[in-house]
Amino acid sequence: MKVLVTGGNGRLGRWVGPALVADGHEVVSVDRHLPATQAPGVHYREVAMDDLGQVIGAAFGCNAIVHLAAIPQPYMHPDEVVFLNNVGATYNALQAAMTHGIDRAIIASSISAYGMAFGRPVFPPLYAPIDEAHPFVAKDPYALSKETDERTAEMFSRRAGMSVLAYRFHWIGQPGDSRRRALDPAYSAEQDAVNLWGYIDVRDAARAVCLGLKADLHGFHPFNIVARDTLRSEPTAELIERHLPNLELRGQFPGHAAGWSTTRAEEMLGFVPQYSWRDDSGNTTA
Repeated sequence: MKVLVTGGNGRLGRWVGPALVADGHEVVSVDRHLPATQAPGVHYREVAMDDLGQVIGAAFGCNAIVHLAAIPQPYMHPDEVVFLNNVGATYNALQAAMTHGIDRAIIASSISAYGMAFGRPVFPPLYAPIDEAHPFVAKDPYALSKETDERTAEMFSRRAGMSVLAYRFHWIGQPGDSRRRALDPAYSAEQDAVNLWGYIDVRDAARAVCLGLKADLHGFHPFNIVARDTLRSEPTAELIERHLPNLELRGQFPGHAAGWSTTRAEEMLGFVPQYSWRDDSGNTTA
């Protein structure tokens, strides 16, 4: 399969391209800026996602699109820039897919779409574990952009009959990053409570993309892509009791179990996270 990866020089894109090549795919990686070091087997092109013609040109001959290009958080740019950039890039990626008759796309959504991550003033989730049915309560332009991206994906799925998977990634850690964050004294349990102390290793995130291209799915499907444990050393139930005492609990939290449900990803994609900051060998400890 020939796959177009947008945002291929980004935090996740740098891992997705080589992972897809290793999985037997031909990869065209596009970004505004080409990487200084190019991965073997990945074909790189400089493309501006706000130029539909360039995106359509890059997608020619492809069988699937993995859309990762976006401003990754609010406050780095003016609000309107964050929103318009992100929704415009997603629209163009899926418009290019429809133009070429591409019937499979994966887009990078975010757990931020639920609203808690960057919402000010801060507010807790409605319940835990958080599953894909949890309402979106956007209070910032980034959350709104991801919610709009998903609605855009649903529209293209209905209009063109394509299958679109929206991956709601948690904070993505490079190898070693998650451990450093977890052990950083400045990383307090209180400050990350509304995010339920989640994360995902970049290698697991890239593997989820590979699985999504193989999954026998049709239509639009969102998935939480989150590690099976938390970034904290304290037991999860203890953390919730201390920092989110009024949170509605819809499950048990043994040990360091995540506050996020990934049941849909496990059942529909076969995705089970393998990496944890607790074990450098890569075995998840929950």
